[in-house]
Amino acid sequence: MQTSSVAGWKASAVAVAACLAVACAPTADTVPSVDPRKCAKDVLSTLYPGIFTVGADRPAYPPWYMGDNPANGEGFESALAYAVAAKLQYQPVDVRWVRVPFNAALAPGPKNFDANLSQFSITEQRRAAVDFSSPYFDVTQGVVTVRSSPAAAVHSLADLRGLRLGTQVGTTSHTAAVAAAGQAAVEVYNTNVDAKMALVEGEVDALVADLPTAFALANELRDGLIVGQLPPTEGDVEQFGIVLGHDSALTRCVSWAVDSLREDGTLARLRQRWLADAGNAPVLH
Repeated sequence: MQTSSVAGWKASAVAVAACLAVACAPTADTVPSVDPRKCAKDVLSTLYPGIFTVGADRPAYPPWYMGDNPANGEGFESALAYAVAAKLQYQPVDVRWVRVPFNAALAPGPKNFDANLSQFSITEQRRAAVDFSSPYFDVTQGVVTVRSSPAAAVHSLADLRGLRLGTQVGTTSHTAAVAAAGQAAVEVYNTNVDAKMALVEGEVDALVADLPTAFALANELRDGLIVGQLPPTEGDVEQFGIVLGHDSALTRCVSWAVDSLREDGTLARLRQRWLADAGNAPVLH
């Protein structure tokens, strides 16, 4: 994976969609408030007593993580993980990181993490296998390409029809790409790094990814550019949530931590630092 300096990514993060600056609204089924005394390190049942184990995908991509190093606290989800841990009274030294492939984290069965932050969109289908915290981020999908691609001339959804689109396997970006591509096949890749290489090598005309990741990809690519963002499905707001094991005893407390971080302004500050407003991502109609 190619990486840039933290300072470089802070600068590139200034171009993320304007709607992302709005505080993420919790879903209708947000868990009830809990007694904070029951959400403290000394009473929580984690994989390892006194340790909060957090999962992240490999590679972990900017602007969610910087330098493919989740433990450094740099990037939106890395910083959020430490903020959640702090709400639960874990010090940074009490946070242990593990790397878990995207699909493996969503698979049924025991987990090797207490919580996982890897841009997981909350869906009812996934809820059958895992728990989600309260949402921490409202998502839009972006389309990224290179200037030599036919997709560089796209100005509308109709222009996307028939183009070869690529996405990471198992993501809601894939669902959005299929809807946008019409009859054309959508190519899937294990990681966004693989998808990026496919674009560079001309296997696909454009990539679909959540908008902050799309901006990061465009920044990495030679002559990369953002085509635009896909309009959300009417009445359906896509949101990211922290993944936990199904029926985890930690879910209520992690959700309480996320809700608390929203209420005290921490989520907004993290978005401003790592996912600042965008000005150059027109919505494709």
